[in-house]
Amino acid sequence: MSSVNPYLVFGGNCEEAFGFYKSIFGGEFLSVNRFSESPPDQPPAPGEEDLIMHIALPIGDGQLLMGSDRPSAMGPATVGDNVAVSVSADSTDDARRIFDGLSAGGQATMPFDRAFWGSDFGMCVDRFGVNWMVDHNPEGG
Repeated sequence: MSSVNPYLVFGGNCEEAFGFYKSIFGGEFLSVNRFSESPPDQPPAPGEEDLIMHIALPIGDGQLLMGSDRPSAMGPATVGDNVAVSVSADSTDDARRIFDGLSAGGQATMPFDRAFWGSDFGMCVDRFGVNWMVDHNPEGG
């Protein structure tokens, strides 16, 4: 069974926002990754090294609130495109099927492939304008 979680995108204040959410929901962050952790062949823009590339906060039984800052190369984060639905699939084949289905008639903004952090991952906007992130971590993490 796939899981679905909200993914929020910010224009440079993701860390502040997630500190606020943590004060409300409690708990501890499962992960906090910064753009400075990108591989050498994909360096962040100058001044964006400390921005949040990915953060995850448990907010319920098995549910996560996730987010990141939007790199300047992707344009400004604006209301309407600053939220994505994140789907974590049970297998790479299932993730690919979901990604291919959602991106049909829409636009793949990051083609589904093995990402540098080890997950099979892709991002798309469906034909209705909804942002999706689809992943499967073959290591189970």
